[in-house]
Amino acid sequence: MVRLAGQPEDVPPKDASGPDDMAGNSHRQLIGYIGFFMPFIIIILALWRDGEKAWRNLDSISAYYYTGANAAFVGMLFALALFLFTYRGYKGEQGRADRWAAILARGAALLVAFFPTKVPQDFTALTWWHTWVGKVHFGAAIGLFSMFAFFSIWLFRKSATKDGAMPGDKKWRNRIYLGCGIVIIVEMIWAGWNGYRGAPIFWQEAFALIAFAVSWLVKGYAHRSIAGAARSLVGG
Repeated sequence: MVRLAGQPEDVPPKDASGPDDMAGNSHRQLIGYIGFFMPFIIIILALWRDGEKAWRNLDSISAYYYTGANAAFVGMLFALALFLFTYRGYKGEQGRADRWAAILARGAALLVAFFPTKVPQDFTALTWWHTWVGKVHFGAAIGLFSMFAFFSIWLFRKSATKDGAMPGDKKWRNRIYLGCGIVIIVEMIWAGWNGYRGAPIFWQEAFALIAFAVSWLVKGYAHRSIAGAARSLVGG
């Protein structure tokens, strides 16, 4: 949520889920949609611009840095970092945890963009790339997915009320957050094992991204937005 000039700092956005919500549901939905569509967009662009033969050599999402999908890959990472930069979370103690987690995730996303992985087979290597660049990329990627899991498993499942009450649909949404966080962790471990064996990790990263996206979309009540849009379309 970007604060406008003259706007009090403690005024929640119009689409906030409660009086303590300083981010807004549309903000969370944008973060979720970026993560959800990234794997599909870069696949389509790489197939279109580089061809199927070259595409088959791409064993990770990060490898798309070297393809015709570079602009989308880097651009979406920067967009993700921007929305995390402006993410304010909630008031109070939880809000501080929200903001620190968003800061760490934002920094990790920028490092992933600025420090690419090693070049995949049949693609042009970067003259300035060194082994330490790949190590920075690897560490940043672990940090980014760890923050995704942290949001889903811990921050999103916290109650906004002091007595811990869970009004409305909070219980089933908490189950989704927990499930998404577990999927992210499992996919991280699976990707680490595949990477150790030299096997592809694209789909493990893609499923982890989709799980991250689903948790943010549910947190942003995207299901209500989509249902409302569908009702308006049918009614129109």
